[in-house]
Amino acid sequence: MKFTSLAAIALALLLSACASVPPPPTSAPGVRAPQIDRSYTSQNQDSRSLFIVLHYTVLDWEKSLKVLTTGGQVSSHYLVRDNPAISYALVDENRRAWHAGASFWAGHNNLNASSIGIEIVNAGYVDGPGGRVYAPFPQAQIDEVIALVRDIQKRHNVRPERIIGHADIAPGRKQDPGPNFPWRQLAEAGLIPWPDGPSVMVKALEHEVAPRDVAWLQEKLARIGYNVSRSGQMDTLTREVVATFQMKYRPRDISGTVDAETAALIEVAATPGAMRVAGATEGETRPYTSRW
Repeated sequence: MKFTSLAAIALALLLSACASVPPPPTSAPGVRAPQIDRSYTSQNQDSRSLFIVLHYTVLDWEKSLKVLTTGGQVSSHYLVRDNPAISYALVDENRRAWHAGASFWAGHNNLNASSIGIEIVNAGYVDGPGGRVYAPFPQAQIDEVIALVRDIQKRHNVRPERIIGHADIAPGRKQDPGPNFPWRQLAEAGLIPWPDGPSVMVKALEHEVAPRDVAWLQEKLARIGYNVSRSGQMDTLTREVVATFQMKYRPRDISGTVDAETAALIEVAATPGAMRVAGATEGETRPYTSRW
């Protein structure tokens, strides 16, 4: 009984001593730490992640992982493997990844600071005697990309028109994720807006009869969000922007030549309410207006 009492007293003294140990300093000795009260939260805020930018790696899985995780001065928040189709988180979403480089979209510059980057393992393209050939994407990998984009969009409330490709924010300099990337599947999943088909058909007939000038074209492309020349001439940058637009919405011909169908697609994409977003029910769509 005496032993038990002594043990209990010793344990009490030990716990008292532990409780009296001061917490580790949060600042240098002699420097006052801030007294922060977190009782209140403002309603006037949103996520720092305004954009989701999709890329392809132009490398196989092992090389893609090495480049994005070592000293190559390039990184992304996620890397989506091809086989098996798995997403790897490489940079915390609250930190800036180095994936966009010099970039512009709808008035926003240097998108590294305001975007989440997704790199997709894909060989990119090769130039051969028959022209440029782009590598395909396995469907399982596309399914994983769609699931990942949906998850990010929901958590950060990213607007549909702000889910874009690297080529969109750096036309001519970048081509990824390329014309084989099935943007239409992202539209069918309700993630991005898509030009209304009947409206495109009507506008294509109008452009066949009365083609617009280059100044009109540049104004519409700028309204969509592209960093395009306002020269009134079909200069190199304008042609590159047109080719980039075609990669997404009309990938069978990405020459940068403005035919009636391309002009119609551009007009519809630039017209408020003419784009549509898929709803929860299969086949259901609703008008969508960008909110720049």
